[in-house]
This record gives sequence, structure tokens and C-alpha cells, in this order.
Amino acid sequence: MSTASASASVPAGAAGIDPRGPRFGAALTTVVLAIALLTGSVWVLAGQALLFAAGSLLGVRRSPYGYLFTRLVRPRLRPPAELEDPAPPRFAQTVGLIVTGAGLIVAVAGVHSAVEVSAALALVAAFLNAAFGLCLGCELYLLLPRLGASPKTGRA
Repeated sequence: MSTASASASVPAGAAGIDPRGPRFGAALTTVVLAIALLTGSVWVLAGQALLFAAGSLLGVRRSPYGYLFTRLVRPRLRPPAELEDPAPPRFAQTVGLIVTGAGLIVAVAGVHSAVEVSAALALVAAFLNAAFGLCLGCELYLLLPRLGASPKTGRA
């Protein structure tokens, strides 16, 4: 999300987001996914999947973590140096939803390690974003057009 390529520019007419907001959300996500990984709790993973769904459907600004950032953290910070296009972080939320959702489906089907595996995969991505500003979903969003696919439709 905060990588140079993912935050390059905000499309004309689009409202940009503070790039620190998605990183804040990624930090909270890291904690939730670490709990899911350590406990193997399908309920904790399901809760995070719902948070990913909110970020995917509503956008990162209107997601629960975005709301917390806007209300509690953002007022205590200086204005950001630049704004970021909200589309890549929103796509990253969709990727997180797919990973955790698949883990939930497989866990319900009886594979006991599915919670831990999907939580671990999503945890790595969330940690990289929170700690280093490397948003894997955002990078995938930017890579798809180069591969001939549109991240909005999934088609070329």
C-alpha cells in the first residue's frame, strides 16, 4: 500500500486516502491473524474474513479499521505528504477475503489445519504491509494489467 509503485498517483476525480490508514489496519489484522494462527480458532478467522469483506465491499476508508484510524489515530497525526489511490488497498482486502474465506470453507469441510494455513498466509501479507509498507495485494493489483487482466473485472 505504501510502496512507491502502489501509492504513485490518485486517478483524476478520485478521492485519495491517507496511506497510513491501511498500514494501521494491517497492524490490527496482523494481531487478529496471529491469534487465529496460535489458537486455530475458526471464529477468529471468520471475524477477520468479515473485516476483509467490509474493506472489500465498502472500501478501506469505510471499513471498521478505517473508521478507527479516521476517528482515533488520524487526528493525532500531521497531514500525509501525499494521498494514495484507494483501489489497490481495496483489492488487497479482496485478496485477504479470498484467502481467509477459502480457509474457512476448507476448515468447515473437515481439514483441521486449514485455519492455521490460511491465517499464516494472510498473516505474512498483513505483517509485510504493517512493518515495511509492502502491500502484496496492492502489488498484484498493479501487476494484473501488465499480464492482460483487469483487477476490476478479472478479464483482459
